[in-house]
Amino acid sequence: MERTQNKMDNSRVCQFKNLIIARITILLHLLKTLGGDPYALHINILAYLLSPANILSNAFGKLLTNISVARLDSSMHPRKNISKQYSKCHKGSEEQSANCLLPGLPEEVALECLTLASRSNYPALACVSRRFRSLISSGYLYKLRQKLGIQEHWIFVSTADMPWEGFDPMIRRWMPMPPIPCDDCFKMADKESLAVGTQLLVFGRETSELAIWMYSLVTKEWSRARPMLHGRCLFGSASLNGVAILAGGVDPKGRVLNLAEMYNSETGTWKPLPGLNVARRSSAGFFMDGKFYVIGGLTQDGQSLTCGEEFDLETSVWRRIMNIYPVGVHVNPCQSPPLMAVVNHQLYAADKDLNVVKKYNKEDNTWNVVKNLPVQASPTGWGMAFRGCGDRLIVITGQRLVYSEGIVIHGWRPEGDPHETWEILSARERAGMFVQNCAIMGC
Repeated sequence: MERTQNKMDNSRVCQFKNLIIARITILLHLLKTLGGDPYALHINILAYLLSPANILSNAFGKLLTNISVARLDSSMHPRKNISKQYSKCHKGSEEQSANCLLPGLPEEVALECLTLASRSNYPALACVSRRFRSLISSGYLYKLRQKLGIQEHWIFVSTADMPWEGFDPMIRRWMPMPPIPCDDCFKMADKESLAVGTQLLVFGRETSELAIWMYSLVTKEWSRARPMLHGRCLFGSASLNGVAILAGGVDPKGRVLNLAEMYNSETGTWKPLPGLNVARRSSAGFFMDGKFYVIGGLTQDGQSLTCGEEFDLETSVWRRIMNIYPVGVHVNPCQSPPLMAVVNHQLYAADKDLNVVKKYNKEDNTWNVVKNLPVQASPTGWGMAFRGCGDRLIVITGQRLVYSEGIVIHGWRPEGDPHETWEILSARERAGMFVQNCAIMGC
């Protein structure tokens, strides 16, 4: 019985190997005809093979050891030392081969393959071997993805009826998250959120003080984050490449601030930045063209601000921009902060009064209508999320669905067909109709 099973397993491995070799041979032939780079294709093919649907139990390592791509002449590879590194894994002892991420491949090639694999597949890949699990749990792949400029965007949402959950717009799948181990005061209080690096930061108030809870995408756990240098709420914020900037806001005594600070997700520390030219609260923050912006908001006496400020990370200087935010949109303290989103270095705003999406013209400091919103926004702007997610604009609102009240995620690519309608990416039943917090994580 055991011998028969082994024959079946070997047959499946051989069949799978021959299929892959045939596909690679055809692709290499096409690539050679087109004058491309076989090494780059080699990496992408292996990344595809790392999909959990293509992992054939313990036979996967044997398959890659014998795969024909591994026998490509070293002259085809652009890296000088790759043949030497390859020999260490491919021609070494069985013990050395077992310690390799992918037996038969140099470590740097194996790491590139893994960085190209979708991070939604990381939980499945972690089940392949202890080495895979150790690598993924270390967080090193996320750092490597950042260096190589590889990003996938996930949406994190919370409502009154649905504590935090993640959503992968690529595969349209919701990902449950553990509840925040906070006190009842934090659960009931208003909160603000920000995704930076592989962390989701949630700002709120506990019984005795302001608090920040952090969810790690690497450990899949919540923990207390270090407090800000100056505790506040209603600030403008955004993140870029593992750092975040928070500007303005209101301190616990009700004073509107011009203070700004930067958070480093790798060290978990805060550092002060030069202050804003104008103190403001309930403003919008975003990164565009490598610079941080904060626009709109209210002054200490509740006056609406139409100006904005640009912060240059290289010179650490704030530059004031007059009349960047339309007059008459943010008129009273009950309004939400401006609904702003950046996609491909272009700024968009959701105008709740006209129920349209506007695009900012950097050349003449004007706004032009480009699209209607997919649903009617609330009069105050609260309860709706408007974000940039990769190459899409995202609108998340509450709606009455088939079985209950829930939230709907709408997506639209502004640089695609201008006549393209909003696409419904997901409808989440029993989530409530009021979106409390939303953050986009790209890593």
